[in-house]
Amino acid sequence: MQHVSPVREPLVTGGKTYHDVTQDVSRQVEAAPNIRWMAALSVALVLLGVFFYSVYRTLWYGIGEWGLNKTVGWAWDITNFVWWVGIGHAGTLISAVLLLFRQKWRTSINRAAEAMTIFAVICAAMFPVLHMGRPWLAYWVFPLQNTFGSLWVNFNSPLLWDVFAISTYFSVSLVFWYTGLVPDFATIRDRAKGPIAKVAYSLLSFGWRGSAKHWSRYETVSLILAGVSTPLVLSVHTIVSMDFATSVVPGWHTTIFPPYFVAGAIFSGFAMVLTLMLITRVVFKLEDYITIEHIALMNKIMMVTGSIVGVAYITEFFIAWYSQVEFEQYAFINRATGPYWWAYWSMMTCNVITPQLVWIRRVRYSIPLTFVLSIIVNIGMWFERFVIIVTSLHRDYLPSSWVMFSPSIIDIGIYVGTIGLFFTLFLLFAKFFPVINMAEVKSVLKYTVDNGPTYTGHDPHHHTPQPATTHGVPASASVNYDKHD
Repeated sequence: MQHVSPVREPLVTGGKTYHDVTQDVSRQVEAAPNIRWMAALSVALVLLGVFFYSVYRTLWYGIGEWGLNKTVGWAWDITNFVWWVGIGHAGTLISAVLLLFRQKWRTSINRAAEAMTIFAVICAAMFPVLHMGRPWLAYWVFPLQNTFGSLWVNFNSPLLWDVFAISTYFSVSLVFWYTGLVPDFATIRDRAKGPIAKVAYSLLSFGWRGSAKHWSRYETVSLILAGVSTPLVLSVHTIVSMDFATSVVPGWHTTIFPPYFVAGAIFSGFAMVLTLMLITRVVFKLEDYITIEHIALMNKIMMVTGSIVGVAYITEFFIAWYSQVEFEQYAFINRATGPYWWAYWSMMTCNVITPQLVWIRRVRYSIPLTFVLSIIVNIGMWFERFVIIVTSLHRDYLPSSWVMFSPSIIDIGIYVGTIGLFFTLFLLFAKFFPVINMAEVKSVLKYTVDNGPTYTGHDPHHHTPQPATTHGVPASASVNYDKHD
C-alpha cells in the first residue's frame, strides 16, 4: 500500500497571482481613509488625549498622583511596563526565529507583528521614565561623561540592564522592520499617482530597484538581523524578570523567573498578534493571506507557551513548600487565598484553564473563539504581572505596615492612554504602510513542478518574479526582478 504524505494547506488561498498580491496589499495604502478607519482612529486619539493629560498631572504634581503608598512602591506602573514589554516579544519571534527556522507561514503576519513590537516597546518605555519622578534627568541612567562628581550608573543593577536590553531590542527590531519594508515601499512608489506620495515613498524606499545586488544585500542584512534578534527574544524578558529575581522579597526571589517570564511574554505577544490580525484581515479584506491555517498555527504556539506558564505557576507553589521557608510559603498562600484572591484566580482562569480549549480542533480553527481567547489571555497576563508585583509587596515582614493598593484615576488614565497610543500608531501604520510583506508573500505562492510559480496575470506596477532556487532567506531574495511597462 502506497503511503501518501499529507500536504499542508496553502499559505495563500483564492488562486492569487503576483498582480493580485500587489493590488490587494496596496489597496488600503492608496485608497482614501474609510469611515471605519476614521472612527477607530478617533477613539484611539481620545484615549491618547487621556494619556497626555495623565502624564501632565504626573509630571506637574509628581508620582504622588498615583496610588502608591509606603509599602507598595511598585504597582500599576511596573505591571504595565512588564505587560507591554511582553506583548512586544511575538513580533521579533515571528520575524527572526521563524525566519531562521525557514517557517514560510510567517510571511503574511510578520510585518504587522514587527510593527506591534515597536509600538509596544514605545508604550513600555513610558513607564520607567515616568516612574523616575524627574524624567528630565532620565539621561542619568546612561554611562555618559558628566560633571556630577562621583555619580555613575550602577552596573550591578538589573534596572540598568533593562535600559541596555530594551534600547538594543528596540533599535534592532526597528531596523529589522524597516529593512523588510524597503522593497514594498518601492512598489508603492512605482504605483503612486500624487506628487507627495511619490516623493515620500521614494525617500522611504532608499532608491530600491530590485536588482540582484539589492536582493543579495537585503537577504544578508535580514539574516544578520535575525541572528542578532534571536538572543534578544530570550535576553530582554530574562533581564526584566531579574528586576524581581535579584531581590530578597518573598515571591520574587526565585530562579524560575527568566524562563517563566519569556514563555509568558511569547504567550501574551501571540495573543495580541492574533487580536490585531483577526481585525486586520476583516477590515482590509485579507482573508486569502491571513488564513485559517495561520490562525491555527499561532493558536498552537499560544497553547504550548500557556502550558509552560501553567507549569511555572505550579512549580512556584511546589518550591515554596519544598524550601520550608515560611515567608515564601505565606507569600504564595496569600496570593491564592488573601485579599487579592480574585486577581490570582482571574490569572489562573485566563492563562491556564481557558487556553486548554485550544486542544479542541473546532476551537483552534474558529475565528470568533480565537478572537475572544486572545483578549482573555492578554487580560490574564496583565493580572499575572499585577499579582506577582502587588501581592508580594502589600504584606511584607512587618504586619504593622500591611496595606492594600488601590490605583488612582491617573494610574488608570496612563494605562488606558498607552492603549490609545498603541492603537494610534498601529492604525497609522496600517493605513500608510503595506500591512503585509508583498515580496515575501509572492515567494510562497503555489509552485508547480513543470512551470515554476503559477503566474497568470501581468502586473504593470511591480517587478515580475522569475522562478529560481531558494538560495537563501528570505525566499523572495532569490527572485529576480525585471521592470515591465
